[in-house]
Amino acid sequence: MALTDSKIRNLKPRDKTYRVADEKGLYLEVFPNSSKYWRHKYRFNGKEKRLAYGVYPEVTLKEARSKRDTSRKLLEHDTDPGAAKLAKKAAISEAAANSFQIVALEWYEKQKPTWATSTAKKRKALIDNDLIPWLGKRPVSDISAAEILTTLQRIENRGAKETAHNGRQVASQIFRYARLTQRCTHDPVQDLKGALSPKQTNHRPAITEPAELGKLLVAIDEYQGTHIVRSLLALCPLLFQRPGEMIAMEWQEIDLESGEWQLPADKMKMKTAHLVPLPQQAIAIIKDLHPLTGQSRYVFPNQSKRRTHHASNGTINKALQNIGIDTKTVHCAHGFRATARTILDEQLGFRAEWIEHQLAHQVRDTLGRAYNRTKHLPQRAEMMQKWADYLDTLKIETSQSNILVGNFSKEI
Repeated sequence: MALTDSKIRNLKPRDKTYRVADEKGLYLEVFPNSSKYWRHKYRFNGKEKRLAYGVYPEVTLKEARSKRDTSRKLLEHDTDPGAAKLAKKAAISEAAANSFQIVALEWYEKQKPTWATSTAKKRKALIDNDLIPWLGKRPVSDISAAEILTTLQRIENRGAKETAHNGRQVASQIFRYARLTQRCTHDPVQDLKGALSPKQTNHRPAITEPAELGKLLVAIDEYQGTHIVRSLLALCPLLFQRPGEMIAMEWQEIDLESGEWQLPADKMKMKTAHLVPLPQQAIAIIKDLHPLTGQSRYVFPNQSKRRTHHASNGTINKALQNIGIDTKTVHCAHGFRATARTILDEQLGFRAEWIEHQLAHQVRDTLGRAYNRTKHLPQRAEMMQKWADYLDTLKIETSQSNILVGNFSKEI
């Protein structure tokens, strides 16, 4: 006789597991601990087999019968329902292993060693906050261009156009990686060219006029903050390295005898070791600072964690703001690089190749090989000293307008 819910509820446990039949091969196994498991007995290719359908009452009588009927239909088409269930489970498992989240994080870990720390942090935040919440559980092979566009437009609609474009670039790289590892057959992001609003190119503000630069240098000399920050601010125009590299300068990287700052590859944006010749003015600033911070790891230690942390990312811009500089429209921490690049070329006439080396940009020879960090080192050392002397002259001209600036142009 077929089972009913009332009959099932009244089934009592025994010392040993026992079975109670429903119909068409469906039955319940009642265990000594009162658990009741749905089972389905069927025959395929002459062999008796069984399927498990779950536990009562989580799986109701009606649901168990529906699962049984689905299995019987498969049997009518010469398909083993047990094998079909295993195949479905394997497909689900494979889809989970090839989800966008799994592939994206796998790609991130492989690329991370090639990025600067700040870049890796930004990419991880973009993946975690803007892509995975909406695409993460989907198999990469099933994600359409329309789904990706909706995800990117969600970023765009909150006003983060640049982040949306970055998201498009990162998503494309993830799908290309998925294609190379045979998790999908194409990159759907390629279908989205022109789908997002054009991003605005906002160049970092920088002073490039000598007279205005002179005023800035005088203002830096008159900075009223801490000696550490004032020294950091004074070195920025002299060395014109990236702000992140400046604040993380370590004493072990400084060789005052040879007059060099040796930056390891893992600190550099392009992951290539970089050497900065130090002009005499920079050496004087660093020597003066040594009694104050020489016992710390960093030349410019964090105010509250002096032994373990360097100055914060916003230190330079905040110092510029304290001397009255608008860092959004006039000049910012990164602007010292554009200042040096422009004036070294247009005012002092140094070779662009030397300047690019000093900016730690990748410069390649005629065969496409990147030059090593010591390329043109004597010429760059001379250029850095000429640059520092030129800055001193600009300060003098600003302070005493009756003194003429000397001719620092160089025959190349």
